[in-house]
Formats: sequence, C-alpha cells, structure tokens
Amino acid sequence: MNELLHDAATRAAAYLDSLGTRAVAPDPVAVAALEELDVPLSAAGTDAARVLADLDRLGSPATMAMAGPRFFGFVIGGVLPVTLAANWLASAWDQNSALYNVTPATARLEEIALRWLIDLFGLPGETAGAFVSGATVANFVALAAARHAVLARVGWNVEADGLFGAPPITVVVGEEVHVSLVKSLGLAGLGRNRVVRVPIDAQGRMRADALPPIAGPTIVCAQVGNVNSGACDPIGEICARVRGSGAWVHVDGAFGLWAAASPRLAPLVEGLASADSWATDAHKWLNVPYDSGLAFVRDVEALRAAMAISADYLPSLSTFRNPADYTPELSRRARGVEIWAALRGLGRDGVAELIDRNCRQARRFAEALEAAGYRVLNEIALNQVVVSFGDAEQTERVIAALQKDGTCWCGVTVWRGETAMRISVSSWATTDADVEKSIAAMRRVAAECGATPVRATR
Repeated sequence: MNELLHDAATRAAAYLDSLGTRAVAPDPVAVAALEELDVPLSAAGTDAARVLADLDRLGSPATMAMAGPRFFGFVIGGVLPVTLAANWLASAWDQNSALYNVTPATARLEEIALRWLIDLFGLPGETAGAFVSGATVANFVALAAARHAVLARVGWNVEADGLFGAPPITVVVGEEVHVSLVKSLGLAGLGRNRVVRVPIDAQGRMRADALPPIAGPTIVCAQVGNVNSGACDPIGEICARVRGSGAWVHVDGAFGLWAAASPRLAPLVEGLASADSWATDAHKWLNVPYDSGLAFVRDVEALRAAMAISADYLPSLSTFRNPADYTPELSRRARGVEIWAALRGLGRDGVAELIDRNCRQARRFAEALEAAGYRVLNEIALNQVVVSFGDAEQTERVIAALQKDGTCWCGVTVWRGETAMRISVSSWATTDADVEKSIAAMRRVAAECGATPVRATR
C-alpha cells in the first residue's frame, strides 16, 4: 500500500508540474492511444503497480488541463494544493459521512465548514446546509425544501402524499435561467416547461419590475452569475417585491454566490440574505476537487422534512448534526473536508483575494481584446468575458484554431443570438503572466484566421 501510494503521489505531482508548459487541450495522438485501455476483462487481474502505470501513461496525456492556469472553457477552478491533499487524506479515511455517531470527525468538519460559509456569504445565522455533488443537485435540494414549505402552507404534505392531486406550484424564472436549474425543476416534479419566464435586461438580469402577480404556492428562482455575462439578478429588489406573498425565493448562485465573499463585489448581490435558499458549487470558485455542491436553506425544518432519513439499524440519535438529514444521499464521501481545508488555508481575506484577482484578470482580457478591435459583448461584472471576432463562422474558426494552438482553451457560446467566445477566469493558478500569454495567443490566432478588428463599444 505505501509503495503504491507514494508512486501515485509522484505521478500526480509530475502531472501537475507539467500543466504550465503543456498544451491545454489533450494531445490527439494520446486520445487515439486510449484504445489500448479497451482490453477484455482478465480472469486473473493485473498487478496494482501496472494498473497505476497504465493509467498515468495512457490517461494523463489524454486529459484536458483543467487544473492548469490557462483553462478558461468553463466556470471551474483548479485544485488548491491543500484541498487536493485533504481530499487524498479523506479518501484514505474512507468515511461514509452520513451519521455523527459513526463518523464524528467528518461530520464535525462539515458542520464547521457550513458555519464558516454561512458567515462568509452573509446568510442568516439560522441557515442550514447540505454538501452535495454539484450545483444541479444543490438546486434540487433547495427546491425540494421550497416545495415542502409552500405546499405545507396550504395543508399539503408532499413527502407523504406526493404531487398527485397537490395544489399547483407556480415557478417563476428569468429568461436566461441556467439549464441546470431547469433540470432540477424536472427532478423535483415541478416541470421544466411549467414555468413563468420573466423578461431580462441587456445583461441577462431578471427585471424585478416585470415579476408577475404572486398568488398561491410560488417559488421564484433568481440567479447570481449569468453563465455568459456574469451579471447578477437584483436579489434585494426581487425579495422586496414578493415579500408578504408567501413566495419562496431561491437563488441559483453556482459561481456568482462567491461574490458575496468579496467586500468589493458584495454590492452586486445586495439583499442576498433576504432570500429563502441558495445553491453554489465549491469546485467552481473555491477551487476544491469534484464533486462539491452546496445547498443552503433558511428554514432548517423544511430542509430536514424534504431530506431526512431514519431506520432501526441507523444510529442516528445525536446532539450533533447528522449529514444524512440534509442530503439526498445516505452513503457519500466526506465532501466537506476539502472545503474546510480550503477555508482554513485561505482565510476570509484569501477567499476575497482569489475572487477579486480572477475578476480583475477578466477585465484585463476584455480591455486587451477590445483594444485590439474585437467586440466584447458583455459588461464585466464578475469573471466572464464574451467576445466576438466577426460573424458566427469567423468566430467559430478563431475558437477552433485557439483550442488547437494549445496556449489556452476557451469555449464557444451563443448569447443574445450572437456566436461568441466565452472566457471564464476561475482558477487560483492563473497568474497575470498567464493572462498576458493567453491574450497574445488570442490576438495572434485571430489575425491568422483573418478576423478583422471592428471598433465597437459595449
């Protein structure tokens, strides 16, 4: 065991060391070589050292360098060293983190991390939370609590009686609601299409003045961090407009919720604490390993009613928090350990510095590309930049060439009817030098593809 783990650590360290100099996209030759892994399952098995060696030899070169400093394709960060190490240690512990009486160390670490997060985001002190697999499940958990609460107010027990024959629930979303929240609505039995869509402004923010009249059980789903523009819905105004109606306000803050951790950016999410539930993802901007979604719910009893579990064989009686009472899973890994490690390692100031630095770097991308004559389509609210290099065909050609170039990796998007390249700056590992190197590559590749600079203002 010791020899194998040391070998794994050596290989992992070598992989991470290579990320700053290798191409971001996987080598096509290495991708083709993955076929070597597709062999019949042997009867006798294979030596563990060889298994690990094959994984490294064939798998490592065929990966996207998402943990590196110049991957800007999705809103995901790299892995902070302390969180990777904590993840390895927690995996060695091999704790099924469901019940305090069975796994007290991981249960307490999660409880502490939740308290720190609630304080960091400025959420109400009574807020409960859940560690789940990602933002989609975090949204689902919060919506399940919302579903319980709004139906309980009209005398319906949804956990006992389901949705068949239940009073209808009106769900209100913005026109640019994220697809993961729509999926969560489907999982919660609320319907992907049975929503009222509210008009948005030019940056994708829900217009609070366009909210419909509220009557009966209603869930209003706002978002902070538009997936293209990074813009945040006016949460305080939305909450003020529905106050007194009995509506539940949920905030999808997959990455935008982290703006609350920065004193400079917190005004973008003013009124956040007035909502009823929130969802975010720690692997996006806290830079912890997958999978690390977080759901927060003000009404602890609504969350417990939607998620709690009991059985005669489970030693669940405890004066401490049982994680399984707040999540869909009973068996799950100790997700909170690396979140605790990240927060302990960075501190409040370190988290704010990480968020602020990435946002400053996003502004630098926008300024440099705009100065080169390319059209930046969004106001830079957070860490998102959406840029066009001409018409759709030209822009797609530039993106494909940039991905092939390997200096950095950005993806294609379509926003407000226009094809564009999206730059998401979310990694602790991204330095200002990485930004300048990427800008130079973008300008060079765009010129090589014949993109004609066009002066324009946002």
